[in-house]
Amino acid sequence: PQNGFAVVRPPGHHADPSTAMGFCFFNSVAIAARQLQQKGKLSKILIVDWDVHHGNGTQQIFYRDPDVLYISLHRHDDGNFFPGSGAADEVGAGPGEGFNVNVAWTGGLDPPMGDPEYLAAFRTVVMPIAHEFSPDVVLVSAGFDAADRAPPPPLGGYKVSAKCFGYMTKQLMSLAGGAIVLALEGGHDLTAICDASEACVSALLGNELDPLPEESVRQKPNPNAVRSLETVIQVQSKYWVAVQRFASKLGCSFLEAQHHEAEEVETVTALASLSVAVMVEKRPQDEPMEEEEPMNQ
Repeated sequence: PQNGFAVVRPPGHHADPSTAMGFCFFNSVAIAARQLQQKGKLSKILIVDWDVHHGNGTQQIFYRDPDVLYISLHRHDDGNFFPGSGAADEVGAGPGEGFNVNVAWTGGLDPPMGDPEYLAAFRTVVMPIAHEFSPDVVLVSAGFDAADRAPPPPLGGYKVSAKCFGYMTKQLMSLAGGAIVLALEGGHDLTAICDASEACVSALLGNELDPLPEESVRQKPNPNAVRSLETVIQVQSKYWVAVQRFASKLGCSFLEAQHHEAEEVETVTALASLSVAVMVEKRPQDEPMEEEEPMNQ
């Protein structure tokens, strides 16, 4: 099979090579990445970590490694949320500089981050950088403490819907020819873990996704989220050209962004058809001409 979902306990992303921390003993995803590097001969690995807590262990392990791109989306609150690491300006070091991306949400729960904010982050930061990196395999630290109704505010407090987790999975499946494995990380609420996991597995199976909730696609990301994403883009545009074109569109809702993209595609298509028309005129007379009819419809 092309993809998988690892139901593993306990979580791992807070563990570093020598220390257990935050319920984590072995950093499963980091170990898997190292195994793939050593045995699988895969040259580029993307780790996406969407647990509400920053994966300090994973970041530390690959901080100097340019072959493992670590992208984390987490509640940060200027270092005041557990574990305190994961600021936007932590970008990697030495040869690994630029291969560590922290979408560090700030502003507490006023209001809490949810679907519009995570969809915006995926559209403007996560997917553009991931496509530019072009990984051979994608590993996801799939912790569900950011899920709606998940743990109480001291532990999470965000409101990402199960459907949104499914949608984010589907987006990541467009990378690495669909070679992706999700590994369970944190989760303090069993129902939230079940609902979100089910949505992710359904996406991995190639099922048609349930449409995102109406308010998720209509709402603009909140001002704290826009500010957080502006900081990330400012820091990361030094390393990834792909994020620069989104700097002006951070405040768009999902639907508005889709509308803008459709308009851009129409413009590009219109320009392309002009150049096709020029080529048709230049075509030698002895070539068959039947293919041209559909273009005139």
